[in-house]
Amino acid sequence: MGDAFCSDCKRQTEVVFDHSAGDTVCSECGLVLESHSIDETSEWRTFANESGDNDPVRVGGPTNPLLADGGLSTVIAKPNGGSGEFLSSSLGRWQNRGSNPDRGLILAFKTIATMSDRLGLVATIKDRANEIYKRVEDQKSSRGRNQDALLAACLYIACRQEDKPRTVKEICSVANGATKKEIGRAKEYIVKQLGLETGQSVEMGTIHAGDFMRRFCSNLGMNNQAVKAAQEAVQKSEEFDIRRSPISIAAAVIYIITQLSEEKKPSLKDISGATGVAEGTIRNSYKDLYPHVLKIIPSWFAKEEDLKNLCSP
Repeated sequence: MGDAFCSDCKRQTEVVFDHSAGDTVCSECGLVLESHSIDETSEWRTFANESGDNDPVRVGGPTNPLLADGGLSTVIAKPNGGSGEFLSSSLGRWQNRGSNPDRGLILAFKTIATMSDRLGLVATIKDRANEIYKRVEDQKSSRGRNQDALLAACLYIACRQEDKPRTVKEICSVANGATKKEIGRAKEYIVKQLGLETGQSVEMGTIHAGDFMRRFCSNLGMNNQAVKAAQEAVQKSEEFDIRRSPISIAAAVIYIITQLSEEKKPSLKDISGATGVAEGTIRNSYKDLYPHVLKIIPSWFAKEEDLKNLCSP
């Protein structure tokens, strides 16, 4: 079941998918909106206790334009005790000894995919990070550099370019031991290399405090009203000349909103843990925001009396 626009009903209606015929039918008037659709689901169901080593899938993975062979090379499977065990294992060993120009790229792409999954990033960001790494690798100038930091920096830049930024601390948490300093250096190196390649500066995208707000509020378990108020407050804060990083402003706004909320108030330590901003930095940012709270905090969320009762920095 789903919704689609019906030309007879002249509005969005609920539609039914007839998988056997490949038709999409309007549930109200019966009009066939689409016919002979391709069913992209699997031909069968495989259960965990039945699968074993026998994979019934007859096709490989999708092509990857970043690899020399498009990612469609043949891989000799490991033997599973059949009569051709010796031949299969021998061929597998010879294949592993052979030179695969894409072996390093494949390993790098797998690492980026693992980091992306741990951060819950969408596929477009992962693909952009793969593309950035491939462009840097093609210049043959990254030998001797920290590979984990390089891959983490590619992911950081991809997040910025796709307008879904993550803090360096968040990237560092999945970077296999690479430090914030190493990732920062790798980011500067990549930006420089890409700039030399194109002959112009690399567009990184602008970071706004609002980009982090929903995620930070979710980490603290704030209710919907508090999240909405925090998002509005962050937008209004951009009208003032507050010379703090967007992450620090987001953390300070969350601190103010939680102090005004009627629910259980998280401690400054909890906010610091959820946002990755030091407690001292949150206090200093709060000090800069405090003179503007009457104009920043939405009137529907807190009364003027409540704002005046906020603790003075």
